[in-house]
Amino acid sequence: MKILANDGISQSGIDFLENNGFEVIATKVAQNQLENFINENSIDAILVRSSTQVRQELIEACPSIKLIGRGGVGMDNIDVDYAINNGLHVINTPNASSSSVAELVFAHLFGMVRFLHQLNREMPLEGDTRFKDLKKDFGNGTELRGKTLGIVGVGRIGKEVAKIALGIGMKVIATDAFVSNATINVSFYNGQSIDIEVETQPISEVLKHADFITLHVPSQEEYIIGDAQFNSMKDGVGIINAARGGLLDEVALVKAIESGKVKYAGLDVFEKEPTPEIQILMNPDISLTPHIGAATVEAQDRIGMELAKQIVKLLS
Repeated sequence: MKILANDGISQSGIDFLENNGFEVIATKVAQNQLENFINENSIDAILVRSSTQVRQELIEACPSIKLIGRGGVGMDNIDVDYAINNGLHVINTPNASSSSVAELVFAHLFGMVRFLHQLNREMPLEGDTRFKDLKKDFGNGTELRGKTLGIVGVGRIGKEVAKIALGIGMKVIATDAFVSNATINVSFYNGQSIDIEVETQPISEVLKHADFITLHVPSQEEYIIGDAQFNSMKDGVGIINAARGGLLDEVALVKAIESGKVKYAGLDVFEKEPTPEIQILMNPDISLTPHIGAATVEAQDRIGMELAKQIVKLLS
């Protein structure tokens, strides 16, 4: 059987599949050429991340496809219901990237409160002529310890974020439409661990009391954070979106930054990927990354193996 890993797959995943009799094609095929490539090569399964779209039209046009795999959690780029209703397997890797995304959230948080995203622009330009001025201008950083982190969505990734927050001494409050309370297991290098119960509350309460807010929910039909929500937050709040573009109104975010309501903002995802708005990209107050939440060597290795094992189980 032939597997097209159109957005790539780890070498460990390739090796596992090949050792079980599968042929893996890791060539990147352009979206408008996918149909012809799949049919000409009789592809049995296609593996994607977030860039390749697997919509109804492609599924209809490619009868050889038996399985669609998403290397990651969200499957917004796949017409999942249509595929399943037509007898295809649709799989993803919900556990593999949680730690990597959580660590990126804190990379943004730690960097923002010490203005690293701004200083990494300023130091190359003026570090040799305005060193003392820059030291003074950016000498009012803050610590995360003792602050309150509001987590919107306490699924797998939200829980990983909570573990780090609790480990560095933050208070954690959370909201989730489907979870009434969450047990956060904070583990340590020596095998010891502690369970901490986090009771969820209405999102209005989380937004009102949090010093920093991080989003970890699936795509929604409407913004969950817009003008009204920003207005209900503390002055000088920090907000991170490493979940999905479109959860947060970027126009409202810029307004909140300009008014001083939001002091810190970090975005790994954007409303208009892969071409984010220039007003966002050029805003010096926003810490920016190009949707790399799951892009660590360790996470990609776990994703590749998780996909490979599911494929062998389902198609062998």
